[in-house]
Amino acid sequence: MDAVKRFFSSPRFAVAGASNDTHKFGYKIFAWYHQHSLPVTPLNPRAAQIALPSTSYETVPSPQALPSPSQTSLSVVTPPPVTLQLLQEAHAVGIPAVWLQPGTFDEAVLAYAHAQGRFEAVIAGEGGCGDEGWCVLVDGEQGLRAAGVEWTARL
Repeated sequence: MDAVKRFFSSPRFAVAGASNDTHKFGYKIFAWYHQHSLPVTPLNPRAAQIALPSTSYETVPSPQALPSPSQTSLSVVTPPPVTLQLLQEAHAVGIPAVWLQPGTFDEAVLAYAHAQGRFEAVIAGEGGCGDEGWCVLVDGEQGLRAAGVEWTARL
């Protein structure tokens, strides 16, 4: 839970793999941050905006384009080959914490993410309250409470 607490201690968040397809986890996880009133930026190199029912967000194409990467925790919802590339860029720009959602990693991704000194916090794999491991949709609210983050639900 220390990694989750560190993740939610960041003042900003980003979702790599944010999607406009309401059936995809990239949409659901991005919407979760919005619904919890957290400052979130969608990363998607192919879509200019991510539209939620109440608002639209301008996307950025990569971690390099984030306004304050060293103050941004990154939630990843991409296939493993894309995830590895994202993590390399995230490390290069100083992103402190990453949350690899189920299905976004393989052994190479985990080895890179967990290398000594690469990130202050990595959440991935077994653990959490869900059957598939750590997931923002399942474990996020508990993490917010652990980090002492105040939030209000919104649509």
